[in-house]
Amino acid sequence: MRSTFKVLFFLKRDKKKKDGSVPVYCRITIDGKEARFGMKKDIDPKLWNVKEGKATGKSAESSSINILLDKTKAGIHKIYRDIQERENVVSAEKVKNTFLGIDSKQYLLLKTFDEQVAEKFDLIGKRIVKSTYYRYYYLRIRLSEFLVEKYHLADIPLREINYQFIHDFEMYLLIVRGNKQSTIAQYLILLKKILELAHKNELIFRNPFINYVIEDKKSERGYLTQIEVEVLMNWKFTKRLERTRDVFIFCCFTGLSFIDVFNLTGEKINLSIDGDYWIVGKRKKTNMDYFIPMMEIPKKILEKYKSQTFENGKLLPVKCNRVINDHLKEISKICGIKKHLTFHISRHTFATLTMSKGVSLESVSTMLGHRDIQTTKIYAKMTTERVGRDMAIFAESLAETEKKFVVNL
Repeated sequence: MRSTFKVLFFLKRDKKKKDGSVPVYCRITIDGKEARFGMKKDIDPKLWNVKEGKATGKSAESSSINILLDKTKAGIHKIYRDIQERENVVSAEKVKNTFLGIDSKQYLLLKTFDEQVAEKFDLIGKRIVKSTYYRYYYLRIRLSEFLVEKYHLADIPLREINYQFIHDFEMYLLIVRGNKQSTIAQYLILLKKILELAHKNELIFRNPFINYVIEDKKSERGYLTQIEVEVLMNWKFTKRLERTRDVFIFCCFTGLSFIDVFNLTGEKINLSIDGDYWIVGKRKKTNMDYFIPMMEIPKKILEKYKSQTFENGKLLPVKCNRVINDHLKEISKICGIKKHLTFHISRHTFATLTMSKGVSLESVSTMLGHRDIQTTKIYAKMTTERVGRDMAIFAESLAETEKKFVVNL
């Protein structure tokens, strides 16, 4: 059932001034209930049209008052529609208070964002890793730049964030910043989380992302083939690049992420009851346990550096991520590997090689320390090697059947 809604202007004649002028008032009526407030404007009652609720004539005074009344009426109508859309229940008093700014806090986007970023900083090392914090940090920078460029504002009220704002921000990231769609999607997902939390905390009455579709063009997960891994293993490098190559190959056969191999110490190498060595620990990113049996190649790499001493008891010569990626760029060029080689590709390579050789999805998920097996499925690439092997097994099982098949020429 639709509510009745009216906005009228009238004169408060019982508050006549000494000069004969009378104050103009506004009356909002919704479902028979009224709310009134003064317009802080006086007028000669002779210039007032009671029936139309506005000033008459074309004098400067009449024109000025009518412009004010038109703007006020338009503003009240907008507030009424906004409240009705987000809350369904709307009252004259609530519309009046919102219009006048009474008892309503002005929750701002960046101010709210800063509170969340500060909270994320306190969670580093407890629930999140530093890279997660920096995603929020850089999104905050992009939002600030967007507000200045698009709206010439230092901040914006949360209640003014709508579908169009989100769309404009996405276009800003795409056209002005030149970000890839996958990066844009990451930014929008984080912004959506912030606004969902604001909605849950009743800072806003409607989540503007409710009908917004975030397009996420998944980038292909790069990995090395077994032949490319063998090329890297057997190439003669300078000592500087050789160390990086060894750490990279170690992770191609263990699946450890950069931060986990960076922090690898002897405490995480365990001897099982059947005499095999395992790497056992918790992933820094997800805090999930991982259990990785050591194959001969990573064993040989650890043996190679056994006599050397590294900071904090670490087992391998792991440089910072930026330096390693710079080294890998050199290495790929030297070896003629035409792929954008980064350290994380070693982890992708481990996942792809293990599954191409028949290791189950569940086992790979445990070794990678994934919280959700759906994450592991991203790495489940059906290589031609695996398809060929599986079909060879299938063909072998049909060998007797094939012999029975006779082609009539």
